Amino acid sequence: MGSVNFTVLPGVYAPQDDTALLAGALSDESLPPGAAVLDVGTGTGALALAAALRGGRVTAVDVSWRAVCAARLNAARAGVRIRVRHGNLFTPVRGESFDLVLANPPYVPAPADGRRPRGAARAWDAGHDGRMVLDRICRQAPGLLRPGGVLLLVQSALSDPARTEALLREAGLKAAVTRRRRIAFGPVVRGRERWLRQRGLLSVAEYEEELVVVRAELPV
Repeated sequence: MGSVNFTVLPGVYAPQDDTALLAGALSDESLPPGAAVLDVGTGTGALALAAALRGGRVTAVDVSWRAVCAARLNAARAGVRIRVRHGNLFTPVRGESFDLVLANPPYVPAPADGRRPRGAARAWDAGHDGRMVLDRICRQAPGLLRPGGVLLLVQSALSDPARTEALLREAGLKAAVTRRRRIAFGPVVRGRERWLRQRGLLSVAEYEEELVVVRAELPV
């Protein structure tokens, strides 16, 4: 992923540390040729392309039309075939099943103002506890996995990875955090640092954010 220059349209989430962390987890997975892969919240299509280059039959989904266009453009530039669909989470693939599901959802807690995120903020703002989309993924993703299928999900420690693990286990999956990375605060977290500290989500001594990958597998 590191040597690829992705076209990033205005308002589309650019590949960042969380993308790289999830890409590393993807590289650890055994992905046989023809495996059905879903990349939900694809953004530029970086992870979808990585899976397709390993021989996967990839479907990429995003709620942003600009992201859909960016993913299609980047796939064409790379000479890689992926199916890109516009829609909210799993709606465009209802009734389908997959060997691998990749998810880089919005996960940053945001002060409540009674409105849903709009524009580029849809890529990171995730409600008061950061779980507005995470909980939906935990409820819905298990139903899309084939026996032995795997969900790889990246999120911040600010949005309670333990709850993600617990919800996925309740759904019958084997779930655990498999990768961690600490990064300097990005502009979004810096912009609401005071609020996060007031809520106790950041301690006074913390000046880095921890990102994690949760891996969940549906037993055969």
